[in-house]
Amino acid sequence: MTNKSIENATVIIDTGVCNLTSVYQALIRVTDNVIVASDAETISNSARILLPGVGAAPAGMKSLNDLDLINVIQNLKQPVLGICLGMQLLTRSSTEGGVLTDCLNLIPTDIIELECHEQSLPHMGWNKLLDFERHPIFAGLDAKSFAYFVHSFCAPVSAFTIATCEYGQRFSAGITHNNFIGLQFHPEKSSTIGSKILSNFCAMR
Repeated sequence: MTNKSIENATVIIDTGVCNLTSVYQALIRVTDNVIVASDAETISNSARILLPGVGAAPAGMKSLNDLDLINVIQNLKQPVLGICLGMQLLTRSSTEGGVLTDCLNLIPTDIIELECHEQSLPHMGWNKLLDFERHPIFAGLDAKSFAYFVHSFCAPVSAFTIATCEYGQRFSAGITHNNFIGLQFHPEKSSTIGSKILSNFCAMR
């Protein structure tokens, strides 16, 4: 792989805490330059980075620490997209697992348990995206856009929210700060809407 191809690549960080197949397959449908990596050099020199993840924040942060990637991610200047747990790891902290976990502190909000009231947890399935701002990640989406969610914890609505969703409470479906973007839902499982979002991300510089 040449340096030029790395510099134009979208890199998926292999954290070891999720199956990357669906994310990889979704990305190669919208771009022909996708690399899966967990080394600092490849990640730092790529055009943009996708941080996926499933499971709980303590395991996710431990994996990033074991891979010596915490400082690497914190110092990235190119577009970074966190999906589901990846989004949550971009925030200041999470209470998932009954403990307070310090996260990457890149988007100034915190992860708390979703107050679903009479509805069941996890929040799983298709739900409507609401209040999405004119952020480039949502370019071309209309008001009838639905996305696929699987989660029990969430980021509250805040000044960093760029999309919301309703499930027992209104929560952040998307957040952003500087070059970091987080999506609580799974674009790789969200059909044509998800493909459009990933295509928008791959156009970012």
